[in-house]
Amino acid sequence: MAGLFYNKDVIRIIDASRDIEVAYINGCFNLAKWQCYINRYLPGRQDIFIDDMHDMINKDYSFEEYFLPVLNQVYNNQKVAELVNTFDKLVKNLNGTVKYKFKRMPEVTIVLYLGLCNGAGWVREIDGQLYMLLGIEKIIELDWCDEDHLAGLIYHELGHVYQMQFGNFDNNYEKKNKYLWQLFIEGIAMVFEQLLINDLDYYHQDRDGWSMWLKQNLHVLKRDFNNDINKMNDSNQRYFGDWVSYQGRADSGYYLGAVFVQFLLKYKSFDELIKMDIDYIRVMWESFVENDNK
Repeated sequence: MAGLFYNKDVIRIIDASRDIEVAYINGCFNLAKWQCYINRYLPGRQDIFIDDMHDMINKDYSFEEYFLPVLNQVYNNQKVAELVNTFDKLVKNLNGTVKYKFKRMPEVTIVLYLGLCNGAGWVREIDGQLYMLLGIEKIIELDWCDEDHLAGLIYHELGHVYQMQFGNFDNNYEKKNKYLWQLFIEGIAMVFEQLLINDLDYYHQDRDGWSMWLKQNLHVLKRDFNNDINKMNDSNQRYFGDWVSYQGRADSGYYLGAVFVQFLLKYKSFDELIKMDIDYIRVMWESFVENDNK
């Protein structure tokens, strides 16, 4: 069955979940078949996903060990139907939810698709338009198919889109500024979802005492991130991603970023904050690290 396409104000939806079986042969994922599948929805853009996958392979993640098991578990998985139903429910009300809270809605195309483990959610500019890409295989792996977790994921990625369209999202910083800026923009996205849900203690990553442990160890987390900031690179950073670990916890940078942005909101409104540059963020980060109350 072809995907479901429809427009809703400035949100465009592409549901590419309904024919993911074409990417499999006898229940086993096939990359060549997948390329035909993704070409139906994003013609000629499959290299975006393949290049990202190769970047991970170059970091010592093999296709057979890291990617293939995640992709194979999607085939005939009942979680797909749950995910699609939750997705349909959430996007129907998305435009009104965002406009009610922020008084404006960024323009974006949301794609629910079978990817190459590129991420549960990521935002890319494709042919001059912003796309929110929601990877079915990663969402199922993380078990984020329920309304609570999927809403958090969609709202988080929409927070990135909001900053890209209405603020400063410059991501070309290097060395010591690169990961501080990543902390800031991830914090913006985390707080965006918290404001939509109306709960500044909400974290869609929260399981098994994740947020409580990070809250109790916030002072140490701030210190360690600050000490690491000048020597971090893509290979040794331990704060961003479900594949890295800070003292046994993944995604600790998302928690730290959210608390940092909550601290910044004492001084500027959300719409003012998203326009700030790295110089302001660095000064405020130093104040945040020294402040034991946050």
